[in-house]
Amino acid sequence: MKKRALITGITGQDGSYLAELLLDKGYEVFGLYRRTSTSSFTRINHLLDKIYLMPGDLLDQTSLAYALKESNPDEVYNLAAQSFVESAFETAVSTAEADGLGPVRLLESIRLLNPNIRFYQASTSEMYGKVQEVPQTEKTPFYPRSPYGAAKLYAHWATINYREAYGLHASCGILFNHESPRRGEEFVTRKIAKYSAAIKYGLTDKIPLGNLNSKRDWGYSKDYVEAMWLMLQQDNPDDYVIATGENHTVREFLEEAFRVAQIKEGYEKYVQVKQEFLRPAEVDLLLGDPSKAKKELGWKPKTTFKELVKIMVEAELENLKGCKKFNQRKPRIYKPNISPDRPIKPPSR
Repeated sequence: MKKRALITGITGQDGSYLAELLLDKGYEVFGLYRRTSTSSFTRINHLLDKIYLMPGDLLDQTSLAYALKESNPDEVYNLAAQSFVESAFETAVSTAEADGLGPVRLLESIRLLNPNIRFYQASTSEMYGKVQEVPQTEKTPFYPRSPYGAAKLYAHWATINYREAYGLHASCGILFNHESPRRGEEFVTRKIAKYSAAIKYGLTDKIPLGNLNSKRDWGYSKDYVEAMWLMLQQDNPDDYVIATGENHTVREFLEEAFRVAQIKEGYEKYVQVKQEFLRPAEVDLLLGDPSKAKKELGWKPKTTFKELVKIMVEAELENLKGCKKFNQRKPRIYKPNISPDRPIKPPSR
């Protein structure tokens, strides 16, 4: 009998790769998606005839209970979230509702309907924030530096509480930054890859960025979803850091992207550092220690940093091949400076 899995956030980067993995392993895959006026299935278009989609929302307990009852899954992977850190500063309350309380609604539904379901919670390295030790392990104290990190930390501890209080098979994956050509365009790695390709083809002459010195532990999403699956195959639930064990600056990502795109001039000619892309509270360095995952799950990253950049840039070069224009026009959205040393001021008339 085929195993069944329910993935929240199936339309996202990780959700799409996880769906592919589970289908390859013979699962029946159900995906929860949030109904909007213009639902986007771009990342899962090639899977639409192989999976079952169900409308639902982490803010709505009834829709979650209905999805669980109808899909009757063996495993639930909670990947849905408001995951863009910059947006979390502007929408702190809704981020807390979705990323903090949303998983609790899902856990509570599992506890009441079928406590035998195995549950995966997508935790994040952003919970470490102002890091207390380097590298970060499962035992490193947390110090989130954004509403996103704080909300995710609440859900992380709630998952542990449900595991210990009710005996649920509930595990948390503390995933460090993981990227791919399916990454949202607002994320710095995808932006660099896309703009590098546009510069190569003469479609633009600038890349608007924030802090070039931020250090991140970057891996490949396709590798990381395998770790999620492995966690739910263990006899006992637990929490695991999933990372590469090495970090690189945004500047290094830029340099490698330009090398892959074969742009002769240095990136300095094209980069525009903009205040709007700087965080009110910066996370300067994230570096994970995946030793526990390697030992207990038998997992290790398969894709190197340079291979990851190459995959992303080559995908953008292919996407933009033959394009005559590069769409850089965006709506004029007023973004107040929420730095603690500057009061919020309305736009001048």
